[in-house]
Amino acid sequence: MQQITIRRPDDWHLHLRDGAMLRAVLPETARDFARAIIMPNLVPPVVTLADTVGYRDRILAALPKGAVFEPLMTLYLTEDTDPADVAAAAASGVVKAVKLYPAGATTNSHGGVRDLTRVLPVLEKMAEVGLPLCVHGEVTTPEVDIFDREAVFIDTVLDPLRRRLPGLRVVMEHITTEEGVAYASSAGPTLGATITTHHLILNRNHILAGGIRPHYYCLPVAKREKHRLALRAAATSGNPQFFLGTDSAPHTDALKEQACGCAGCFTATNTMPLLAHVFEEDGALDRLEAFTSLNGPAFYRLPVNQTTLRLVKHATPPPFPDKIVTEAGPVTVFNPGFPVHWRVEA
Repeated sequence: MQQITIRRPDDWHLHLRDGAMLRAVLPETARDFARAIIMPNLVPPVVTLADTVGYRDRILAALPKGAVFEPLMTLYLTEDTDPADVAAAAASGVVKAVKLYPAGATTNSHGGVRDLTRVLPVLEKMAEVGLPLCVHGEVTTPEVDIFDREAVFIDTVLDPLRRRLPGLRVVMEHITTEEGVAYASSAGPTLGATITTHHLILNRNHILAGGIRPHYYCLPVAKREKHRLALRAAATSGNPQFFLGTDSAPHTDALKEQACGCAGCFTATNTMPLLAHVFEEDGALDRLEAFTSLNGPAFYRLPVNQTTLRLVKHATPPPFPDKIVTEAGPVTVFNPGFPVHWRVEA
């Protein structure tokens, strides 16, 4: 039996939703992760410091008894965001980042940014106070193919923005392309990039070949195999620019399995066993801790966790649940399509 012990990991991109869904899915993350950057795309979105304090309090109230977990809060950037409120949010210590959603890019992003020039005063204030900007890095113009939206965003939005505000710290969230890997690799310490669990496992054939698989549909959508391999090389490299952000996104089966299904893969339950599988497969188990537990805190200027997490490899694959039960209906747990022999153990 093989085993590894690493510093307890953090998730630098997580959707918890609210209400009954929050209460159902939060234990899946809190079991393995010490902290997580919490996405603000609720309905209505989390746009002010007061909103984040209220949402954080609801998360803490939903924690299982005895759980040790810290939600790291974010603000939803809109064209009406007040730079003074952002500065106060940064000074409070409650808010760790601001999230840029291009309007229409993903779930509950209709209130996002359409004209970047209208939020420049906010971004300038963020650069001044050292508050990171987390970006959903896709353009949403209809003439750009969905598989090219990340690369076009880098060239037409992100790179010009970083040249204009070189002091702004930016996280390219859930990168999915060779271009994203190359851009993050060539940048300095003011740029980081998160990679999801499912994008290390899926390419677009998994979604479309042999029938549509709605529980593999996410945004940004999985790309060609060459892009998946580039992501795996980046994640397993030990390069401090790259760290884990699962983008675990719960939707009920009824919302996933319909004519216009929601985007998102729910990976909170089994991310760490899946990552152990991937890193072992690529001969990089010794670099798993950097990706999950060290690189993210370094970028966000936070201490690493002092507690540890142990992963054990079993001869027979231990089961993980097919679904999580919620008051709104079942949420399907991401199934990689292959046996996973690793399990987190106390």
